[in-house]
Amino acid sequence: MNILAEQLTKLIFKSLDISEEEEEMDQWWVDPSTALQLNSYPCCPDPSRALGLAPHTDTSLITILHQSSTTINGGGLQVFNEGVGWVQVVPVSGALVVNVGDLLHILSNGRFINVLHRVFVNQNLQRLSMAYFYNPPIGFRVAPLAKLLNSSGQVPQYRSVTVREFISIKAKSLDKALSFIEN
Repeated sequence: MNILAEQLTKLIFKSLDISEEEEEMDQWWVDPSTALQLNSYPCCPDPSRALGLAPHTDTSLITILHQSSTTINGGGLQVFNEGVGWVQVVPVSGALVVNVGDLLHILSNGRFINVLHRVFVNQNLQRLSMAYFYNPPIGFRVAPLAKLLNSSGQVPQYRSVTVREFISIKAKSLDKALSFIEN
């Protein structure tokens, strides 16, 4: 999973015209901060009265998700689409979902949007998921990428913080974490 996350991250930065050397990202591949989370959402007799997981964004750079098929009669992963509302993410057999996390949102100065998502339980089927959270090393400083700012003329939306510091801010303030580091 780590190799996939590394390759996806390299492709994302390539799309921003950022090389590893320019932003000292080559050290990420040596010691990334990762976590694997296994989730079980049992059947619920009244799904209208329960959430599997409340709306949130992931703290990570990216999250790679595998989910079981539980969209019969609702349930499962939903993402929030501005102007549309909550949209069901229908599982595709053998496919993975890649979520943009808060750290990529910061590094891209908001160009990549951290996805607000939630999980609904299902009345008839248990849902299983596996989430792999991929981050720079815990002591790495994250801030909008200098080359990206210079080439676009944008001002940084966020101040520089370490991954550890941002995780701490997010633990205390949840969905308001980004507002605590805004410029």
